[in-house]
Amino acid sequence: MPAELSCFEERCRARFPITEVIYNCPRCGGLLEAVYPPLEEKPETLRDLWRRRRMSNLPLDQSGVWRYREMIAFLDTFDHVVTLREGNTPLLPAPRAAAYGGLDHLVFKHQGFNPTGSFKDNGMTCGAAQAVRLGVRRVACVSTGNTSASMAAYASAAGLQPIIFIPHGNISYGKLAQALEYGAKTLQVEANFDQILALVRVLAERLGIYLLNSINPFRIEGQKTIMVELMDQRDWNSPDWIVLPGGNLGNTSAFGKALREMHALGLIAKMPRLAVIQAEGAAPFYNLLQRRDRTHLRAVHHPETLATAIKIGDPVSWPKALHEVVSSGGAVEKVSEQEIADAKAVIGLCGIGCEPASAATLAGIRKLTAAGVIPTGADVVAVLTGNVLKDPDYIYRYHTGALEAPGGHRLASHFGNNPIVVPNDPDQITRLLEAVN
Repeated sequence: MPAELSCFEERCRARFPITEVIYNCPRCGGLLEAVYPPLEEKPETLRDLWRRRRMSNLPLDQSGVWRYREMIAFLDTFDHVVTLREGNTPLLPAPRAAAYGGLDHLVFKHQGFNPTGSFKDNGMTCGAAQAVRLGVRRVACVSTGNTSASMAAYASAAGLQPIIFIPHGNISYGKLAQALEYGAKTLQVEANFDQILALVRVLAERLGIYLLNSINPFRIEGQKTIMVELMDQRDWNSPDWIVLPGGNLGNTSAFGKALREMHALGLIAKMPRLAVIQAEGAAPFYNLLQRRDRTHLRAVHHPETLATAIKIGDPVSWPKALHEVVSSGGAVEKVSEQEIADAKAVIGLCGIGCEPASAATLAGIRKLTAAGVIPTGADVVAVLTGNVLKDPDYIYRYHTGALEAPGGHRLASHFGNNPIVVPNDPDQITRLLEAVN
C-alpha cells in the first residue's frame, strides 16, 4: 500500500492519493494527514540507522528532517527534496529557567537554531518537496512572520515563486526582512490572520497556487521530526512533559502524531504528556478546553498579543491538537503579556534567548507547577520555537521600560537591563563598575 492522505475525522477516514492537491477532506471537510504502510524494520534497526547517518556527508543525512525519512515516507523519489540542513537543533539545560519555572531541572529544545531561525524549517522542507513533486510554480502562505521567512527561503532554493500574505502593519520587521531578502512577493492585507487565510484559500484554488500554511499535511510531517530528533538525542527515553507554545496548533498536531507513531513502532516506551501554552489575548484553544462541549472552537475574532507568532484567533489545526492533548493526558494554559515578557528575559539570562512566543513555554510552566499540574521533579522539555533576533524591538523596549501591551498599558521590566550612557572618563566608569559589583 502506498502513502495516502487520510481524513482525520473518526467518522469519515476517507483516503485520497498522496498527490491530490487538497487541504481538507472533500467528503466531510475534516483535516487531512499523511498515512503510510507499516514499517518492517525493528526499532533497534531504525535507531542504529539514524545514528549512523549523523556521520554521513550526504545532504539527506545531514538534514535533521530527512535523516529520519522512514518516518515521513510520502515521496516516491528524494530528487524532489529541498534542504538547507534544517533540524539538528540542540537540547540546552537551563538551571536558572528551571528555578524560575518551579522545576528541579529543565531542558530547552531550541528550534531557533534552524536555517531561517524557527521550527518552520522542519515542516517547510517537506512542504517544498511536495510542491516540487507536484510541478507547481508558485507557493503561498499567510504569516505573521516565521512561516513567511521559512517559505520564502525554501521556495527560492527550489526555484519556486514565494507569495506571502501578511496582516498590514502587524509583523516583526526582523521576520519581514527575511521574507524580503529571500525574494518573496509580499502582500500586506488590511485584515487579520484568520480572515487572510480564508482569502488565500480562494486565491490558491483560483490561480493554481500551492498553499504552505500549517493546514498543509506535509508541513505537519516535517514538524514531526522535531520529536523524533528529540528522542534520538535523549537515547529514546521519553520525558514526562513536553511544553510548547500554541498558535495555529500545527506543532501540537505534529508532536502528538510523532509520539503516537514512535510508541506504536516500539521506538519509545512511554508517551509524554503535552502542555500547550497560549497568550491570554489569543487563547481560543485554552477556552475550548475549559468547556464540556468541545465539538466547536469559538474563534477569538480580534486576537491581541505582542507574541505575534501565536497571535492566532481561529487555529485551523485545533481538532488534531485537541486529540493529541487529551489522549496524552496533557494540559493547556494561558499566560499574560507580563508573564511572557518576564519569562523571555529569564531565558535570556540563561544565555539562550528566544522570540516572545517561545517564552510562553516557561511562563506556562511556572503557572502549571504552581497549580500542581506539573510536579517539581518532573522531567520536562520545553520547545523554543524561534531565534532571539526575530523581534529585537520587543527586547529593547522591555529592557528600557518602554514595552506596552495591547491596549496601551506599559509592562514592568522586572528583569530590565537598561543600557547606561557614560562619559569618556575612566575614573567615572571605574566608580560605576565598582558600584555594580
